[in-house]
Amino acid sequence: MSNIVLYGIDISPPVRACLLTLRALDLPYEYKNVDLLAGEHKTEEFLKKNPQHTVPLLDDDGTLIWDSHAICCYLVDKYGKSDELYPKDLVKRAHLEQRLYFDASVLFMSLRNICVPYFYKQVSEVPQEKIDNIIDGYTHLEKFLGDNPYVTGDTLTIADFCCAATASSLPAMLPIDPEKYPKIIAWLARLSELPYYQEANNEGAEKYINILKDVFTIV
Repeated sequence: MSNIVLYGIDISPPVRACLLTLRALDLPYEYKNVDLLAGEHKTEEFLKKNPQHTVPLLDDDGTLIWDSHAICCYLVDKYGKSDELYPKDLVKRAHLEQRLYFDASVLFMSLRNICVPYFYKQVSEVPQEKIDNIIDGYTHLEKFLGDNPYVTGDTLTIADFCCAATASSLPAMLPIDPEKYPKIIAWLARLSELPYYQEANNEGAEKYINILKDVFTIV
């Protein structure tokens, strides 16, 4: 029996990627909400667990891990009944990890670079170049999907969870044009059929989009 605690806030895409992984693995866990705007991630207690003061933070019976991609990999390696979500085959794993790094460095950063200035400094003016970064992310993701049902091929993996948690949140800044990105639209619709997807991801994504909808002005 696992003794897992996940610290997070449900509007956060990285937190939702971890929730999707936990649900896919059918793991029992405790969820502790961390109010970032109230500074709960910078309390002495939290900093002892994660000096980088970020969410998600996983506490697995005293083993502390942060960064959503590291958490998802760890959970499958430790608790997965198979390696389907995070394959041990070196070539498959390399392709999957490329998608994780793409999410971390391209998709999520294009979101973070817009939302953080707004949440903490109420900056609502967005330079066109930041919108162009989102377009770049959508364009690459569309190509990665190609004719495959998932981002690394025929099999659902944690790369889908991480990329989808971010992609489903980016419409807060720039809607996903179904004519330009039909594969992304179809992929997200496919994932939404997972029995746990609505609760683990879509509810938080919808909340995030509603908070930020019509907030930004492109300059």
